Amino acid sequence: MPLNPPKTSSHSHRITHPAAVQGVFKHPIPSRATTVPDAVARFHNHATDSNQCCSAIVVEIDAPVSTVWSVLRRFDNPQAYKHFVKSCDVIVGDGNVGSLREVHVVSGLPAANSTERLEILDDERHIISFSVVGGEHRLANYRSVTSLHSAIDGTLVVESYVVDIPPGNTKEDTCVFVDTIVRCNLQSLTQVAENLSRRSRAAPP
Repeated sequence: MPLNPPKTSSHSHRITHPAAVQGVFKHPIPSRATTVPDAVARFHNHATDSNQCCSAIVVEIDAPVSTVWSVLRRFDNPQAYKHFVKSCDVIVGDGNVGSLREVHVVSGLPAANSTERLEILDDERHIISFSVVGGEHRLANYRSVTSLHSAIDGTLVVESYVVDIPPGNTKEDTCVFVDTIVRCNLQSLTQVAENLSRRSRAAPP
């Protein structure tokens, strides 16, 4: 079954890493790009096989890193900003590295549920990573890494991933589909974090 991406209006752009990781990107990187610090970029360096695709998206959020991180780091509550998630249950662990969660998605996607393992949760460098290890879906061997970076106007969010190309689909099909899902999620994260930030600024001292 071909992958049909949902619609999104998110404004985002691809990111350029240092030379060691630039080769993972399928399309030329536009002039409006951001360089990730070397200490973090290595986490976005995904080794790929010929039957996989890899990409990265970066968005800017008008909220402090601490506010964005408070939403993003909740491995037990992805539905706080991922609107495609219907429910989530941590089935192994307590939300730390190695924990497993079972995610059920809304109808309309080529998936029913996925089992995901928390691979990285770095509160100091603001990096979170998970991999899909089971479930009923078509995104086999999916691994995502998301990192936050302070910016003049708030926070830069970088999300990269690697995933197998499903049978019957092209690399282009797969990247378009997953890029769209990532953009939708990051657009929702932007709205949630910016709303939290506005409420915090409006609260009396």
